[in-house]
Amino acid sequence: MIVVFLGPPGAGKGTQAKLLSQRLGFLHLSTGDILREAVKKQTPLGIKAKEYMDRGELVPDNLIIALIEEYLPKEGGVILDGFPRTIAQAEALENMLSAKSKKVSKVLLFDSPDEVIIDRLSGRRVCSNCGAVYHIKYNPPKKEGVCDLCGGSLVQREDDKEEVIKNRLEVYKRQTQPLIDFYKKKGIIYRLDATKSVEELFAEVEGIIKDGG
Repeated sequence: MIVVFLGPPGAGKGTQAKLLSQRLGFLHLSTGDILREAVKKQTPLGIKAKEYMDRGELVPDNLIIALIEEYLPKEGGVILDGFPRTIAQAEALENMLSAKSKKVSKVLLFDSPDEVIIDRLSGRRVCSNCGAVYHIKYNPPKKEGVCDLCGGSLVQREDDKEEVIKNRLEVYKRQTQPLIDFYKKKGIIYRLDATKSVEELFAEVEGIIKDGG
């Protein structure tokens, strides 16, 4: 089964993907992770992708599709997270899967109001040493600005600043609405309320995945 996760940054897609991996054995394919790994391993595709990344350009669709194809297992469940982002990518994905007698089974849309996303992301703090993640409101460290685990200093990532988040949300909406319509026409999109607790949301995700319809 191939499942696509759609939703704005900070909607909890990564957390849910992790849970699906742990509990149901799904492979979580995040385009960001795949790109970083391919670049690190210096695979032929990784070297090509790095040329674009170094110039600050978007990696072309055909390269991303080739990378997905390289990492796609022959059997088992797969979550595509962060891909497709555009209609062109969705169509290219369809063609690639069709050649393997596969298809996207379900698309889960994680829906959350902008103010909730902004609150979640702008309050996030990351340890500059070990990478542990905190939230000033929902998961604060014992001592302000200091990591509980290693004593490293906590920082706010540039893309977690409010103005940047607002811009990311605008870009997401522009890119994703046509994609939502594309999958709606196919009757395979499921809308989820991403403001629910992690466990409540996972219960819904699991129900949709296990439902054969």
